[in-house]
Amino acid sequence: MAKPTSTLEWCIVRLGEDHNWWVTETSDPVRWDVDGLSIVDPRQVAHLIELVDALRDYGFHQDLFEAAFIPFRIERDLGSGKVRLKRVKESIFESDEKLFALPDILDEENGPYADLLDHLTRCRVKMLNDLFTFESKLTVDEVEDEIREDQNTHFIEGKAVHTFSELCAILDYMPDGIDADEEHPSKAAEEEEEEDDLPALDAEEEEKLKNDESLKWDEDGDDEEEEEGEKAEAKGDSEESAEEEAEKPRRKSRGKR
Repeated sequence: MAKPTSTLEWCIVRLGEDHNWWVTETSDPVRWDVDGLSIVDPRQVAHLIELVDALRDYGFHQDLFEAAFIPFRIERDLGSGKVRLKRVKESIFESDEKLFALPDILDEENGPYADLLDHLTRCRVKMLNDLFTFESKLTVDEVEDEIREDQNTHFIEGKAVHTFSELCAILDYMPDGIDADEEHPSKAAEEEEEEDDLPALDAEEEEKLKNDESLKWDEDGDDEEEEEGEKAEAKGDSEESAEEEAEKPRRKSRGKR
């Protein structure tokens, strides 16, 4: 006869002094140790979704994110900064409800949450190497060692690292000496953007532009004005010569008198 196993159907969370939510009780106390067990609130979930969206071009898999969390919704307010949450079967990315997300850390080494941390680190490293030119490319090991060093400092001080802080440490990671404001698109992205700025013209449109008088250089108009001026001047000279010729006979006749 198989032994009955309890499942995680609900949990009670409290708002800590750090303004993060921490689990104080679960429906499955056998497998879930609530000591230092954190949960991501709806506001933080929305922020994480926004951050991982930037990694989609670098291999991010949404399914890995979904599998790494257990979604909960608020069932009732217990007062004194505590809330009872009920487990739901909804997508964290697609749900219209404001959901809490509990990381699945039953297997801290090889579980779905551990897989997500590794996946996000690889995506972030890939993105940074694409956006910046380093003397030597970043490696996953370098980033993990640096993040782990910061976390160990908290453990030494007896502070639990909240899930939201752990994820942001990866998703916001920047190497020393690099300013996030200096982040720029890759060369390929720049070329693509430049091409997008110039609309394509077909042969017929190009021909119309060539024959458009309003698009000709101003010097064309200046040439025309200069030519008209020369014609007017020549006409004036011609008229003056004609008058002089007409005067000549008169002068001769006066001489004869």
